[in-house]
Amino acid sequence: MSHTERNAAEMEKVRIFSEKVAKVKEELKKDVVGQTEIIENVIIAIVAGGNVLLEGVPGVGKTRLVRSLGKVLSLPFSRIQFTPDLMPSDVTGTNVVEKDENGKLNTQFRKGPIFANLVLADEINRATPKTQSAMLEVMQEHKVTVANHTYPIAEPFFVLATENPIEQDGTYPLPEAQMDRFMFKLIVGFPSAEELSSIVKMTQITMAETAQAVINGEEILAMRALASAVPVVDEVLNYTVDLVSNTHPELANSTASTKKYVKYGASPRAAQGLITAAKVRALMQGRYNVSYEDINALACPVLRHRIKINYTAINDKLTVDDIIGMIVKETKKGR
Repeated sequence: MSHTERNAAEMEKVRIFSEKVAKVKEELKKDVVGQTEIIENVIIAIVAGGNVLLEGVPGVGKTRLVRSLGKVLSLPFSRIQFTPDLMPSDVTGTNVVEKDENGKLNTQFRKGPIFANLVLADEINRATPKTQSAMLEVMQEHKVTVANHTYPIAEPFFVLATENPIEQDGTYPLPEAQMDRFMFKLIVGFPSAEELSSIVKMTQITMAETAQAVINGEEILAMRALASAVPVVDEVLNYTVDLVSNTHPELANSTASTKKYVKYGASPRAAQGLITAAKVRALMQGRYNVSYEDINALACPVLRHRIKINYTAINDKLTVDDIIGMIVKETKKGR
């Protein structure tokens, strides 16, 4: 195959990829009003094989988005409502003793709600650290181990966890090491007056999701394989590494904003997540190469839960996103 023919074949794959994503977005719009950026980033995370932490007040459509995603992607969906009395076995499953037809006792593993392709972990910070760690271990390993037996989770496997930023009484905030397991942290804002009006009209007609299936699990895995093959030039890779390194105030070459406002920087997983997600975003935009713009567009979702700001930043009324914006501007391109 000649170089021209190879390029044509690659661009045809890119076209099919972006068309599939466009269809997914179109179907989701039937059930979810607004939240365009949230939808795009959730799709990126699913294709990239990452998990998402959603922060937003109650009633902004987080559960509806995941249920609708399950229908559009033809994937089994489960929802786990996290509460302080939820046990790890309530999430992962447990062994139960049952009698067979001959009256003989047998141990059977009864799978928990984590055994689904799409899992909504509602208010994950309400569960105790023991249950949180069981959940996050499955997210990382994609398998459950009970009594020395390992049970794999079917691929694709994706967890969308939610947190309520207002009500913090009786909650157990996720430790930094566990927050790091999420590829993105997305902030779900309150809808505008126009969007709120559309939501009310939509739910007056029906509360059920109306979106139709357009792709399936096998296609998602094929899209993931295509995304992993997208090339990244050294300049963009070096820029990504510099951007993540620049979040560390203890490093000599970090930016002035970092030294002034950041307490702890992002982990190496941030650089991995940026590159993996940027490859998917490039394909969604119809390109077979990762650009600086892809990295900058995903900097906030990837970094906002991995950076700890200090008291000076809080005193100056700056958010984590404000500081990420400063670090992006101060990071030089083209090393």
